[in-house]
This record gives sequence, structure tokens and C-alpha cells, in this order.
Amino acid sequence: MSTEKYLIPESLYYTEEHEWLRVEREYGVMGITDYAQKSLHEIVFVELPEVGTEVQQKGMLGTVESVKAVSDIFSPISGVVIEVNEELIDKPEILNSDPYNAGWIAKIKPRNLDEELKRLMNAERYKQYLASLE
Repeated sequence: MSTEKYLIPESLYYTEEHEWLRVEREYGVMGITDYAQKSLHEIVFVELPEVGTEVQQKGMLGTVESVKAVSDIFSPISGVVIEVNEELIDKPEILNSDPYNAGWIAKIKPRNLDEELKRLMNAERYKQYLASLE
């Protein structure tokens, strides 16, 4: 598998379940990767967590439904959901067209960010991981 056909921003962290995390001042913003959205194809529904939900690293956060499959979304970090992207309720296809910007899923106030970032992959490691999936 050539990882060149996938957009993998250098500034993000990644999970083996194909979620991404962008660290901002006091919270993390997360979503699904370009690889995930291309694997799912046409996304038709997103189940978002509720604001205030406690999440665990690698714990289920919601689901994404496409014409092909339903997939769980897992949290890249532990903490509390402080905001969700409600635009995805009416326009889930944003996850296909812009997974790293307009297609963010949730903002999470982290509980143990420094320690949990060590368990995530940087862009280079994620590219290697994708290559190993062939």
C-alpha cells in the first residue's frame, strides 16, 4: 500500500484505529484520518458523544456509518468532551471532504495528556503503520 495517496498532516498524532489528535492550548481536537474516511467511502451518519462525557484513551466515543459499514470511533486521549462538531449531524459527508479541519469530531479536555501522547504515533510512524497493513 502506498501511503502517498493519503493525506497525513505532520503536526498531528495518530492511533492504530485511524483517529487523529491535534493538541491545542487546553484541549485536544480529534477526528478520523483520511485513510479511515477513504476506507469507509461515503459517510452518511455520525453518532457524536454528548458534551460532558468522560472518555478513556482507546475507549469508544461514537460511531460513523457509511454506505459500506458502521465503524466505532475511539478517543485518542482520556478526558472530558467539551465540544462536539454539531455540523456533522446534518452534513456527515464533511468527514469525507475535509477530515482534518471542518470534519473534526470532538474537543476533549485531557486528563493525562503528556503520558498518553507517548502511546500515539507521529505522522512518520503512522505512515509506517499504514504501509504494514498491506
